[in-house]
Amino acid sequence: MIPPEVVEGALGRRLGRPVAIRSRRPLSGGCIGVVERIDTDAGPFVLKSKAGAPVELFQAEAAGLEALASADSGLVVPRIVVPPDAVETAAGVMPFFVIDYLPHGERNSSFDERLGRALAALHRTRSDRYGFTCDTWCGATRQANAWTDSWITFYGANRLTPQIAAARAAGLLDASEARDLDAIVNRLDELLVEPSEGPALIHGDLWSGNVLVADGGRPAVLDPAAAYAHREVEFGMSSLFGGISSPAMAAYDEAWPLDPEWQERQPLYQLYHLLNHLNLFGRGYHDAVMQIARRYR
Repeated sequence: MIPPEVVEGALGRRLGRPVAIRSRRPLSGGCIGVVERIDTDAGPFVLKSKAGAPVELFQAEAAGLEALASADSGLVVPRIVVPPDAVETAAGVMPFFVIDYLPHGERNSSFDERLGRALAALHRTRSDRYGFTCDTWCGATRQANAWTDSWITFYGANRLTPQIAAARAAGLLDASEARDLDAIVNRLDELLVEPSEGPALIHGDLWSGNVLVADGGRPAVLDPAAAYAHREVEFGMSSLFGGISSPAMAAYDEAWPLDPEWQERQPLYQLYHLLNHLNLFGRGYHDAVMQIARRYR
């Protein structure tokens, strides 16, 4: 745990006034670290920390939050209050940073439409290449984001191939299974398409746990694994673990229609997240991974 005086000092320097913590309590969502609500005499904030992690973990999250906020899409994005830093504790070096606490609002009848349209607006934020300004993390998995001219090359080299190799090295895939998955990577030119609209800014880890209702019923997002990518890939995670309802998808498609065949490619984008879950959480995801492998074998 980050000592309170460290957090108070960091907040005080950023806010230009002394800050005292009144209480702190854990929040859900700390699967790769500790997430706490800290109530202070300057208001509530969220403190994120992880013992032994590289400070780049939170620097990447901060870069993603800043990119999403700069898109001005209509999505509520937490403001970075204290940029990522690290402190020596009894548990070792511990990186941390502080963001605004977003009060929860009431979901209203316009929420899904606002979410869908805001995502479409986010995806209109463009780059001339695929990748990001830094590597990012999806859960506890580091994602390489070297700038690449081809989406298909980027997805194969920076998403699927590292996951397949990690699962094979951990004994979660046998040699034959890994070969079947490698064969899919080798056929991505046949199975995927280069987006005609070019690279789009995506959240990158969009599921129900990272979408919430902010005050006024506004859609908010947390914990990005941002990248400039094919916008179709955004829905691989949400189609597995929720977060974007059918009405929200309808609003998205009305704001910016997807290719008529986009859903045919979704299993290939689900594959990355299923492999990631296989590597992070174990063999419970093995059958789902291999079901997709058999589909494209």
